Amino acid sequence: MRCPDSRTLARLLTLARDKLNRTEAIIVANVSQAVPEIVAAREIIDAFHRLLRSGETDGLEPWLEAALSSPVASFARGVATDHDAVAAAIALPWSNGQTEGNIRKLKTLKRQMGGRANLDLLRARLMTAT
Repeated sequence: MRCPDSRTLARLLTLARDKLNRTEAIIVANVSQAVPEIVAAREIIDAFHRLLRSGETDGLEPWLEAALSSPVASFARGVATDHDAVAAAIALPWSNGQTEGNIRKLKTLKRQMGGRANLDLLRARLMTAT
C-alpha cells in the first residue's frame, strides 16, 4: 500500500477515528505505529479541538504547557503569541467567516478580470455576481 501525500495524511490524522473508513483506519494505524511522535501530536490536536468546542478558556493554559513540549510546538508558539485572540475565539460566539467569504469572492472576481479591475468595472461585476 502506498503512503498518502502529506496533506491527505494530515487530514486523516485530524479526523475523528469513527469518521475513518477501513482503509483510512489502517493507514492511520500503520503510520502511528511507525512514527510514535504522531500519536502524541494527534492527542494534543484532539485536545485543542475539544478546547475549541467547549467554549471555555480555562483549559487553554494547561493545553499550551503540554503543547509547547510536543511535536506541534511551532503551532503552540503561534497560539501563545496570539493568546488573547485565541481565548476570545474560544469564548465568544462571533465569527468573521461571512466577511472572509465575501473577500474571497471579491478576490476571485478580481483575478478573473486579469488586471482590468478599475472600481466601476469591479462594482458592476460584483453586483451581477450576487
